[in-house]
Amino acid sequence: MNIHKNARLTPRRREEMARAVLEGACSNADAARIYGVTSKVVARWTARFLADGTAGMADRSSRPRRSPRRTATDIAGEIAVLRRQRLTGKHIAKQTGVSAATVSRVLKRAGLSRLRDIEPAEPVRGYERERPGEMIHIDIKKLGRFSQVGHRITGDRTRQSSRRGKGWGAGWEYVHVAIDDASCIAFSQISPDEKKDSAVAFLKLRDVRPRASLGRLRCPACTGSR
Repeated sequence: MNIHKNARLTPRRREEMARAVLEGACSNADAARIYGVTSKVVARWTARFLADGTAGMADRSSRPRRSPRRTATDIAGEIAVLRRQRLTGKHIAKQTGVSAATVSRVLKRAGLSRLRDIEPAEPVRGYERERPGEMIHIDIKKLGRFSQVGHRITGDRTRQSSRRGKGWGAGWEYVHVAIDDASCIAFSQISPDEKKDSAVAFLKLRDVRPRASLGRLRCPACTGSR
């Protein structure tokens, strides 16, 4: 139950107040003064406690038992059908003879307010290789070196920009990464550049290809995410 932030009484305090009145510890007026409510409120919760006990101390729904002016079921169904034909709220209101606000309420209640609700996106069609070494994903990440404290610490951007313009940068490092699709085994190495020779050397010299004898390993982060 979601208690209003300005509510004077919680269900437990309501029961405590009702018991105090029923047991003769205080009158309605005294209870109203102690709990910071009116005598009418005290009488209401006391009567509800007598009728329903502890269960009656919870808030009741404020929804009316009947809604005579609620949109008819056949009109609501027609609105939903037209919406699935991708008509806008204004066009639906014109065809059904109800207001645009009514159309909006009906569509919200039916969960058809947004276009993506009409045609939900297709689930991702994943794949998974059966044997290690059958497919290897390769990528290269370029990382900048630094030889001094940067502007995020010093707050001085001018000196850094002037040095960069004169070619005083510290250079770059290139992280070559390979991940086996079936086993999720990963290997990475820092190389001086991202050229062809470095990429080939990364695969050949380090022999990153998994052996078939490694079997099927499972990575919780990868399983079912492809």
